[in-house]
Amino acid sequence: MESIPNSLDRTRSPVTRWLERRSGGVLNLFAIATAFSAYFCMYAFRKPFAAASFVGDAPLFFGQPIEQKTLLVVSQILGYALSKYLGVWVCSETGRRWRFAMLIGLILAAEGALVLFGLAPNGSPYLKAAAIFLNGLPLGMVWGLVVLYLEGRRVSELLLTGLSCAYIVASGVVKDVGRAVLAGADFPLPTPESWGLALPNPLPPVGEYWMPAVTGALFLAPFVLSTWLLEQIPEPTDADRGARTAREPMGHAARRRFASRYATGICAALAAYFLLTAFRDYRDNYVVEIFTQLGYQYDAHRSIVSNAELFVAFGVMAVLSQLYRISDNRRGLVATFGVMTLGLVMVAAATLLLDLGLLSGFWWVTLIGLGAYLAYVPFGSVLFDRVIAQTGFVGTAVFGIYLADAVGYTGSVALQLGKDLTVRGATELDFLRMLAYVLGTIGAAGLIFSCVAFMRQTKGSAAAEILSGPPAGVKPSVESI
Repeated sequence: MESIPNSLDRTRSPVTRWLERRSGGVLNLFAIATAFSAYFCMYAFRKPFAAASFVGDAPLFFGQPIEQKTLLVVSQILGYALSKYLGVWVCSETGRRWRFAMLIGLILAAEGALVLFGLAPNGSPYLKAAAIFLNGLPLGMVWGLVVLYLEGRRVSELLLTGLSCAYIVASGVVKDVGRAVLAGADFPLPTPESWGLALPNPLPPVGEYWMPAVTGALFLAPFVLSTWLLEQIPEPTDADRGARTAREPMGHAARRRFASRYATGICAALAAYFLLTAFRDYRDNYVVEIFTQLGYQYDAHRSIVSNAELFVAFGVMAVLSQLYRISDNRRGLVATFGVMTLGLVMVAAATLLLDLGLLSGFWWVTLIGLGAYLAYVPFGSVLFDRVIAQTGFVGTAVFGIYLADAVGYTGSVALQLGKDLTVRGATELDFLRMLAYVLGTIGAAGLIFSCVAFMRQTKGSAAAEILSGPPAGVKPSVESI
């Protein structure tokens, strides 16, 4: 690793200076562990409420009754989606000095909203919905701020895949923890039962409206520690910047140039992501109900959600972590699209096997999760990192990530409401099966089209930028090279 000038070395913490003297393997492991831990803890403030049923009087939406849980799920997603739109601007322009304080502030705001969720009268579903909306509003920007620590490195695929496993595992774990908080009894760690581990639960049974705040409070101190350790990661080296292009905050002009220049590939990818996020979010929010409808009762399968997501996480890590071995950015971009497309085909194929009686319910939930996440994870990590590296555009992958997320979570909101308003009689299981076939065909076609468009749009683009230089009046620090 490159040495650091003495004048700069004095401004770094002892942990950062220690990491700069370590081998690349040590630094990579530290970066993955701290980023994984920080984002894992964030999920304790977002997803535990999905473990509760919230059965009650159906509130009205434009005169039509919808399930109370649907109202809460949609409200949080609306806050989360709005946060993604804000993140297109906020995260893409945030420098290093503000990241740590912003992360802590966002989590404290989210926990405060969960306390309001518990305090709101139980007979006022719209006040509950407003509180859960406020919970989602800050959380959507956490991902982008964490990614900023990891992008633009020669091993970014490895680092970002490790980070992405956090939300795959955490989503199941925090739901199992939330269900244990509701039960108020001893519960096994949300890991395979065969490990023989158990953790006493000292809490009395907690009502479902207070359960999310209690679960979040359990993870607050670990989040602060993990984020402080994440802050100690050194900046990318000169070798990193040479291989993957320098990463700089993107102003409005740079964002608009990037989006317009690669509009065809971006729009096709976003169309697929619109469906993919809706599918992934629906499976994630209703996985407890889906397992129950498949015949897996909670008393006999208390860690089943965690078990399924652990298989998914290991599968995603095993596949996507290998993409960093492809040093050529063009081939790496094609390989990324290839993995994503095969993931969506897997979703449809696994559903067909379930319908033919050749696959158990547990393995169906696991395999459609693996296929969906093989396509979903690159959008939030390696896809736009490779696009930036291939095009030579000096900016940040976080802009592309948040542009995709804004569109994706809009699709998630539309799906949640559309299900209750148009196919109200369908169970969560039947609706997810139908959606799996749509995603595995239309979504896969969209990804193939996007890949072809990006290959045509980026061919020789870096060389052209170098020859032409930045447009008049634009500073090179925010322009493609």
